[in-house]
Amino acid sequence: MNNFLKKYSFLVVIIFCLAVFLLVRGSEPELRVDNSKIKEVYLAGERISVDLALSNEEHAQGLSGRTNLSPNEGLLFVFENPGRYYFWMKGMNFPIDIIWITEDMKVSYIKENALPTDFLETFGPDSDSKYVLEVVAGFSVEHGLKVGDRVYFSY
Repeated sequence: MNNFLKKYSFLVVIIFCLAVFLLVRGSEPELRVDNSKIKEVYLAGERISVDLALSNEEHAQGLSGRTNLSPNEGLLFVFENPGRYYFWMKGMNFPIDIIWITEDMKVSYIKENALPTDFLETFGPDSDSKYVLEVVAGFSVEHGLKVGDRVYFSY
């Protein structure tokens, strides 16, 4: 029996260490990103400085009532959970591109050149998204943005 322990003790120690590592690793808290600190969105090779719409009130307000948006500015809607979020142009004074972004940070749908006169229509994908970015009309075409493109946030 002593010979057996000498021969396999190294293997037993390795298995024990592996088991402890997996137990400890499994109990670590999940790292969460604080979406309320997003400052910029990077997509299609461009950097967009964003204001955030985090609350239901901010979601409802959106860009309504504003008179313009600069070329490298946007409004990023951050939702608590992925879902199907539809937008309309109520109270808008200028056209915009609306970009839906999935939880895994890919463009899932683009509504190009949504016009203020489209206020009776709603726009959105038939799939879940976690973020929606509103930018100046023409951004998507000018920068070649397409569904499936990666999106990055800067905090």
